[in-house]
Amino acid sequence: MATRKTSGLRSWLRSGEPWVWMNAAAVGTSILAVIGLVGLIAWNGLAHFWPHAIVQLETGTADNPVILLGELVDTDTTERLQYEEATGDGALPEAQTTVTRVLLKTGNRRTAPPDFRWVYDHRINRISQPVDAIVIERTEWGNAYGFLESVRDGDRTVTGVKAQEALARAIDFAEELRENIRDLQQAELQRVNAGIEALRLEDRRIALSDRSPTDKQSAHADVAQRRAALEATYATLERELREHINRFQGHEITLRRADGETEVIPLANIVRTWQPNAMSLAGKLGHYLSSVWLFLSEDPREANTEGGIFPALFGTVMMVLLMSLLVTPFGVIAAIYLREYAHQGAFVRLIRIAVNNLAGVPSIVYGVFGLGFFVYFVGAGIDQLLFPEALPAPTFGTPGLLWASLTLALLTVPVVVVSTEEGLTRIPRSVREGSLALGATKAETLFRVILPMASPAILTGVILAVARAAGEVAPLMLVGVVKLAPTLPVDGLFPFLHLDRKFMHLGFHIYDVGFQSPNVEAARPLVYATTLLLLTIILLLNLTAILLRNRLEQRYRGVEG
Repeated sequence: MATRKTSGLRSWLRSGEPWVWMNAAAVGTSILAVIGLVGLIAWNGLAHFWPHAIVQLETGTADNPVILLGELVDTDTTERLQYEEATGDGALPEAQTTVTRVLLKTGNRRTAPPDFRWVYDHRINRISQPVDAIVIERTEWGNAYGFLESVRDGDRTVTGVKAQEALARAIDFAEELRENIRDLQQAELQRVNAGIEALRLEDRRIALSDRSPTDKQSAHADVAQRRAALEATYATLERELREHINRFQGHEITLRRADGETEVIPLANIVRTWQPNAMSLAGKLGHYLSSVWLFLSEDPREANTEGGIFPALFGTVMMVLLMSLLVTPFGVIAAIYLREYAHQGAFVRLIRIAVNNLAGVPSIVYGVFGLGFFVYFVGAGIDQLLFPEALPAPTFGTPGLLWASLTLALLTVPVVVVSTEEGLTRIPRSVREGSLALGATKAETLFRVILPMASPAILTGVILAVARAAGEVAPLMLVGVVKLAPTLPVDGLFPFLHLDRKFMHLGFHIYDVGFQSPNVEAARPLVYATTLLLLTIILLLNLTAILLRNRLEQRYRGVEG
């Protein structure tokens, strides 16, 4: 009986079925781990935008009460020994082995730091949620928490019940003013500044030219005349800008903090306000959607720990699209040559080995190569040839969008080459011979038969390239990504797409906020939210390519799409 059982076990092991089950278990575990990780990121990231209740905690003694106001952010449990070492408090009951504490975001970092405080549960005498508590999101110094005392609107001060209505009108007024200021700074003034800079370069170009002294003098005079006109326009716009900024004077609010002290906040520093304890569910949902939109559409503030991430979002998508446009033709052409035209000998096998090895080179090596070759060699050469009037200030001889896209294209081109070549290999030889037998040339066979049938494999390579490029950070730090880019690579100024400009990237933004921020607790929710956004972008780009690939596969299998 024992021998029969042993023989059956050996047969079962030899059949390979245990390894199938083990492989299935490993795949299932990996999928669950990925789902759990994405779920954790989504929960922490999306919860950041919800208007959490404002609580008021009363601690201390009856003779010396301490009142704190803010949002409950986290809870934590510490061992009794750690608590006693940290606080020196030995009055806990002997049976109590752990101590629970809560993290309260009290805000008001400018006047009453710190803005995050741990409070032990057993020290809380009373907890409440005052309905009239207000949250003020500011352009700097983070949120402010307190109670609205008054609103000053020029010469008029509103208090009491009507203060909230006056605050709503003041916020609308401030938003309109900020929009006007933004239009002047990012449209009109930027256009005039670009014109003045272009005239400066034109003037220098004239000085470096081989014209006669008389022609140079006449050209310099023409440039000076046009510059004077632009400078007059600039002075007018600057005066208008100062007028808009001065309209903020006399508009401010008075906030009473939980400790009873008052703080005056200029209206120019207020982004928006809300009272979460007085909100209905519909109001909270509207505020949530508004917060998500502001996060996606606004520029960052406070060393990237406040505000939105639109420049990083735009830079990431722009860089990935430009990289895809660069890597696809080069990868496809290389694969076509290796498979369709090159003599299949030792040299071609050596090239394939080199291509496969390139896929395993650390990404930072590509960054160093991009900095040395693209920026310092190619870019400097372009500056010498096309932009000598701007030297020694570099135009393309400095990290920028173009060099970052080329570096990532170089990093991901082995993936496209290998994927495309495998797709070409799977096409039967009879298809090629049939096309040639019907009178088609080799080029017609390639472009009208072979490449369309290999297009699903080409898209597979592009999908893998996009997924890797969108998440890369190390090489981008050397060839174009910065902490804060003042202008986008695309704007309304000719030539509209500025490949020489530096840009922001979601991956580097996550690194910067998560590891370089001076306020870790304030930055943590933004790290989760930005990570979730980056994962969403990669997923959407991949899904788009996958759907297109599936349609092409169905088409060339004779199935209607």
